[in-house]
Amino acid sequence: MPQKPPSPGTAEELAHAFEDDAAAEVDLSPYAVEDWLTQAVFWGMAACVFLQFFTRYVLNNSLAWTEEIAINCLVLVVFMGAVMCVRRSRHIQVDVLYHYLPKGAARALAVFVDLVRIAFFAYAAILFWRYVGIVYAERMVTIDLPRSIVFYGVFAAFVLMLLRAVQVFVQNLRRGYSVLERPELFDGMGD
Repeated sequence: MPQKPPSPGTAEELAHAFEDDAAAEVDLSPYAVEDWLTQAVFWGMAACVFLQFFTRYVLNNSLAWTEEIAINCLVLVVFMGAVMCVRRSRHIQVDVLYHYLPKGAARALAVFVDLVRIAFFAYAAILFWRYVGIVYAERMVTIDLPRSIVFYGVFAAFVLMLLRAVQVFVQNLRRGYSVLERPELFDGMGD
């Protein structure tokens, strides 16, 4: 026999149920400057996509520049979002090996991984700086703006990833372990 759904109560009880949730304070401390910049670029991209949709399907006269701007915003969102992933140690990683290694070997391997990550971001920043030097004069196709705006944004993201990787390395050294060695302590972490 099907059970009867619980009664929602009176309208006043229902209204007061929402007041309890509103009293809780919002904690914005896990977010950094790059998160807010990424969010701003994301909403700029969303506005361009909406404008493209509206002008194409409602007005039947699309604005060509919205697609190019949205694509460039997406590139920036990806690389700036990667900065957050470095800061929060949220990139894809394989940690199963650390469960089978002795503690000292696991610690040494984790330090090595941190150093390789730092070296990678430093090298990627250098390579992208060189790339920007080669193509800095290119212009966007639909509007007369330099593409170097996007290239410098990606370069800045690589530099921020490098700085955040160094920050994570120092935190791991102070703490004595990393997310690779003890992933269960990082599940649902707020910072």
